[in-house]
Amino acid sequence: MVLAAAAEIRANLLRSFFTVLGITVSVTFLVAVVAIIQGMNAYVETTIAGAIIGANSFQVRRTPISVGGITDEMIRLFNRRPRIGMADAQAVIDALPNALAIGVSGGGGVSVNAIWTGQTLSGVNVLGVTPPYLQVQDYRIEQGDPLTDIDVTQRRAVAVIGHDVADKLFGQVSPIGRQLRLGGDLVTVIGVAAPKGSFLGRSADMFALIPLTRYEMSYGLRPNAVIGVKMRTAEEVAPAMARAEETMRVAHRLRPGEPDNFAVETASALVDFWKRLTAVLFSVIPAFVAIGVVVGGIVIMNIMLMVVTERTREVGIRKAVGATRRDIQRQFLSEAVMLSMIGGLLGVLTGWGAAHAVATLSPLPARITLWSVGVAIVLGAGAGVLFGVYPARRAALLDPIIALGAE
Repeated sequence: MVLAAAAEIRANLLRSFFTVLGITVSVTFLVAVVAIIQGMNAYVETTIAGAIIGANSFQVRRTPISVGGITDEMIRLFNRRPRIGMADAQAVIDALPNALAIGVSGGGGVSVNAIWTGQTLSGVNVLGVTPPYLQVQDYRIEQGDPLTDIDVTQRRAVAVIGHDVADKLFGQVSPIGRQLRLGGDLVTVIGVAAPKGSFLGRSADMFALIPLTRYEMSYGLRPNAVIGVKMRTAEEVAPAMARAEETMRVAHRLRPGEPDNFAVETASALVDFWKRLTAVLFSVIPAFVAIGVVVGGIVIMNIMLMVVTERTREVGIRKAVGATRRDIQRQFLSEAVMLSMIGGLLGVLTGWGAAHAVATLSPLPARITLWSVGVAIVLGAGAGVLFGVYPARRAALLDPIIALGAE
């Protein structure tokens, strides 16, 4: 039966192609979109979340990272929260003597133009930090020296710049000891950070770190300062978070039962927020795929009905030489299943190609998963069985005498 079905499909390649086109497109969409979403999930979990918060680290923030689904009232409540300041940071430092590093940053920073000897580089993110922040965020100094506590206490006009800033502005010239204008502030470069790469096509090395006190003097007190805490091991993070939360409640004079007016979060908060967003996509994908499979299945059924009509005489001859209804039904059902499985396999291949093209030509990552391939193949076979039964049954019920007389 399988060989006969394959021979029939091979004899009508163009018709077979258009028969499976609907299923191929649906499966391509399924495999490609799932690959991109899964790739993004892994990328956020392993790269972006770690870059924002750091490994074995957590943050004490004024507002949470995972702000999906918040209302206007919640935003107003967040805006009324007290600013995270150095007093809060000192309280956390005192409460966590075993922490590897505890640093403070002035929030998301400000974007400025960096100027050196007439050359201008736009989009440089200036961030005010305390020295331990570099360790919390896993920055390594490639050239020169890191920031020091004296730089902070004396509000020195010094900066550690990112690798791309050094490369694009200074080229082969060493930037160490040279003066650089960041917006309206003239600073001396004391260090260059090792490259961190890019995130979704955006460079992670277009920054300048200056002492937090200098940053506040130049740009004012920032409402969203962040305390970053790095522990020695991942197992120490959860107990340290509980201790930090307790310390912050005491520092903010919160009574028992009052909600926190701050947030204590790890990288998992960002990952969970992203996964909630992608869950919405996963809930929509099946509907689009189901529509495509149904349309493709209807096409298969209609063409198989046409094939039954075209091959009525063949059915009559087969019945005349001893083929049973079950034999006829199996033959036509085999053709329908084989067509739909071919459509599914073509969809897997084109979906993989589309996902690979997206990953190659854009900053979006993609990761093919075995379960999506399995679902694609099952969908193909299932559509063939579901929509091939009626044409196969109709062929099996043909009267051999009438079939033999057909032209």
